[in-house]
Amino acid sequence: MVDIIELNRRSVQATVDLVATIKPGDLDRPTPCAGWAVRDLLAHQIVQNHGFAFAASGARSGLESWEPSPVGDDPVEEYAASARAVMEAFAADGVLDRGFYLPEIRDGGPFPARMAIGFHFVDCVVHGWDFAKALGVPANVDEDLAEAALPVAAKVPDTPETRGEGKAFVAGVPAADDAPALDRVVALLGRSPSWSAS
Repeated sequence: MVDIIELNRRSVQATVDLVATIKPGDLDRPTPCAGWAVRDLLAHQIVQNHGFAFAASGARSGLESWEPSPVGDDPVEEYAASARAVMEAFAADGVLDRGFYLPEIRDGGPFPARMAIGFHFVDCVVHGWDFAKALGVPANVDEDLAEAALPVAAKVPDTPETRGEGKAFVAGVPAADDAPALDRVVALLGRSPSWSAS
């Protein structure tokens, strides 16, 4: 069976390594997430990491707990702290036996732990790619992580009811069948693999 906790840990660590290179002058760079600069993507990922860490306890949270706050004076450390929190929460004994309440997704849950951690994993893979594109550097997502993310991304419904303005994802875009796995993942979740900040 796939070790989703380890896949997720590696995807989170890859984003930490990338975020560690962000300088203050990078915070206003555009990202592939329409309308979001790097600072907005950081704020989103920080609250997601903390939200999933809390959900791993099996407790319920309200939507207000998932509202991003503007990043502070040290967004790199803020991000690293949120990443440590979610990795530690997912590594806790018994986590795979719990249901995760995720108020942003469908009916809020509870979702089986492996599924919920899979959601976080795909989010990290895709947003890691977003950070790399925004910074103009190669994505540091290992091929096996991209391959593992592909079937999860393919299960995200792509209908007008589930994608678009105000939703977690926009409509998917085409990608060649022989494109690298990471290109196919990001295309499934609404990003052009050839996106460039320029």
